[in-house]
Amino acid sequence: MARRHLLFLFVAVVAASVCARLGFWQLSRLRERRARNALVAARLALPTVSPAELPRDTGLARFRRVTVRGEYDYAHEIVLTNRAREGSPGVYLVTPLRLPGSDTAVLVTRGWVYSPDAATVDLARWRERSDSALTGFVVPFPGGRRGSPVLARRPGALRWLTQDEVSRRTGYPVVPYTVVLLGGNAPAADSVPPRLTPPPLDEGPHLSYAFQWFSFAAIALVGAAAFLSAERRKRGGG
Repeated sequence: MARRHLLFLFVAVVAASVCARLGFWQLSRLRERRARNALVAARLALPTVSPAELPRDTGLARFRRVTVRGEYDYAHEIVLTNRAREGSPGVYLVTPLRLPGSDTAVLVTRGWVYSPDAATVDLARWRERSDSALTGFVVPFPGGRRGSPVLARRPGALRWLTQDEVSRRTGYPVVPYTVVLLGGNAPAADSVPPRLTPPPLDEGPHLSYAFQWFSFAAIALVGAAAFLSAERRKRGGG
């Protein structure tokens, strides 16, 4: 076999190997997605509890449904920037809820609000009452992020939440998670932002991506075999 044919075969095998590896990686992502879906569904199906009944490990409390009561502290409300929804720019409104009989507050993610620059919003427009029980699911603060969550020239905005930064801003302790209020997409009143929903329990595009990568691997091998076979026939005919 000519050297150029060997080189062509080598490149085809390497390309097929890379594509097959990416296909298996997508299958691994699919298994992870299914495991996460099962976890979310199981946690959301558990009985609703109070904050005191949640596991201390925030990883175990993630996606648990919880009911809280207290008073919103709008003076220390936080805007989480760059939160897109259905292709539109916006922000999340995160409001401390002062718990009765405690110096600690729970951060409540009240919903999403449209914002053209994904950072600026009229907070007074979205103030609602908190004189009834509020039910949502638990989302721990994100960890392992580098850099600062603070945005220059935007004192009330953050890129993400950290317990230390929120406590520094409010002047009182906060629990290391947020309660994302549950509700439909349509607001119950003009001042109530559209609530968020739990993560979708679909399998995502991983299976179709895996099929595509395995198809590319097969095309590389079959194409190489066809090319070398045609070259062999040419030499034989000559």
